[in-house]
Amino acid sequence: MTGGRPPVVAIVGRPNVGKSALFNRIVGGRPALVEDLPGTTRDRIYGEAAWRDREFRLVDTGGLEPDVPGTYTPLVRAQVEYALREADMILFVVDAKDGATAADDEVADLLRRTNKPLLLLANKAENRERQDAAVQFYRLGLGEPIAVSANHGLGVADVLDSIVDTLPSAAEAPEAPDGLRLAIVGRPNVGKSALLNAVLGEQRVIVSDVPGTTRDVIDTPFAFEGRDLVLLDTAGLRRRGSIEAGVEKHSTLRARRALERAGIALCVFDLAEGFTAQDAHVVGYALDAFTGVIIVANKWDLVRDGEWTQEDFERRLRWKLKFAPWASIRFTSAAEATGITPLLEEAVRVGDERQRRIDTGALNQAIRRAVAEKPPPAPAKAGRLKLLYVTQAEVKPPTFVFFMNDPSRAHFGYRRYMENVIRRNFGFAGTALRLIFRGRGDEQAERHRTTG
Repeated sequence: MTGGRPPVVAIVGRPNVGKSALFNRIVGGRPALVEDLPGTTRDRIYGEAAWRDREFRLVDTGGLEPDVPGTYTPLVRAQVEYALREADMILFVVDAKDGATAADDEVADLLRRTNKPLLLLANKAENRERQDAAVQFYRLGLGEPIAVSANHGLGVADVLDSIVDTLPSAAEAPEAPDGLRLAIVGRPNVGKSALLNAVLGEQRVIVSDVPGTTRDVIDTPFAFEGRDLVLLDTAGLRRRGSIEAGVEKHSTLRARRALERAGIALCVFDLAEGFTAQDAHVVGYALDAFTGVIIVANKWDLVRDGEWTQEDFERRLRWKLKFAPWASIRFTSAAEATGITPLLEEAVRVGDERQRRIDTGALNQAIRRAVAEKPPPAPAKAGRLKLLYVTQAEVKPPTFVFFMNDPSRAHFGYRRYMENVIRRNFGFAGTALRLIFRGRGDEQAERHRTTG
């Protein structure tokens, strides 16, 4: 399908009926968390799907249930209602194992008011007994229940056939482009989702003062000053020793995978609490992924009336960022939606830096001059360490390959010196660089590849 955006199919239902399992079964892979715990998915998760040459966009939502004080239920309900408004079709998932419940009745009542095409799916129907029991869901007044098992794939192909046969024509809107990916990362409760909402200008993601509200990675495309960008909102990251088992561990792995496919890491920390050791570990994860790095000092509104200026805070922060002195720093207040434009402008600038290529001649000239000024150290009996050739092999991240007579002897300090030489001569402020050291035979192969 070309020309318009894919139609949107929303998966809804009460908690723990298998919505995320169905989502993952249809889109492939594991783009949403699946845990045997009620309410694991709370935000809207988007994925692209195709069946019989027809493309559509699938939306997984948080579990709907009757309002309970002190829970996320009102927030989840608002997210589901938003998904229903943008959906062209609805998949209402119920649990064939548990049978129809009062919560199913409430969800059904909400869905009847949408007047949108709907399929009623009785999930977890792995055996004949549960398949026969699916008829009880007729009482919801939403048509014939379809017995499926998302975990085993039973009946899913029939559901996809029904989706394709039922979907309306694609809406006349441009398809969401794939742009520069910005991963919002940070330890729990520093304002990551609030920052995403401030950027987008809508409550796209649940915001709560309870740590750990966001557990999945949510991709949200948007435009900024004519540039296509994608925000990746992630679960709170903690240093490795602080990660608990279960959902938190799973969420942390997903956040790190998001960094691996991001161009820029927006490393958010709470300015009122200061830059902590855990915040430094979050930046370390971004360095491991070789992304661009922007340190987002959030909650400026809570400290701006104190004695310290932004310059004071930045000097203190630079002292703590000695391991990544090239990282960018921006101050924001997600609550007041201030500092957002400078932050995005910096993200675009860093994204452009990550795509720059340096002329091989100029690169080798700068590096040879630096080697002459500071030759690599050499043990008395080992002989001289010689630099043969340098080339920029890739962009995103900028990757430089150094060919030497014995790369195993290029220790960390000298590698860092080479990185500083590149930055001093060619810039690359705000982005990680990847430096690779190889031997003489590799250098000859590289020269043959680039000249032949």
